[in-house]
Amino acid sequence: MRLTKQKQLIFNIVDNSHDHLTAYEIYEKSKKVMPNISLGTVYRNLNKLVSLKMIRRLEFKDNIIHYDNKKEKHNHFICEKCHKIIDLKEKISLPKFNYRVNDYELNIYGICENCLKEGKK
Repeated sequence: MRLTKQKQLIFNIVDNSHDHLTAYEIYEKSKKVMPNISLGTVYRNLNKLVSLKMIRRLEFKDNIIHYDNKKEKHNHFICEKCHKIIDLKEKISLPKFNYRVNDYELNIYGICENCLKEGKK
């Protein structure tokens, strides 16, 4: 696979982010480095990076797609007030039955610590 300058830039933005960016946020960051880049180019390269398993695509109940630099399986907490997405490190355990899990995704929705504090003021 050939990493074009645009694809490398987009990958670096996602890979160096501590947030779960949307395509538009990635586009805005890309434009600062490469002013002529188009939103379509960002979407095409994000789709290619996802298909190559270099980044992950996340979609939550707000139907907004976010991109994650962590390739390993992990869970998320989504604040319903500020919409912050927090990676959860905790592992889930399943009951002991005779089955094989091929895939899973666990997203927990609630109010984050910061929003709870703000609500008490």
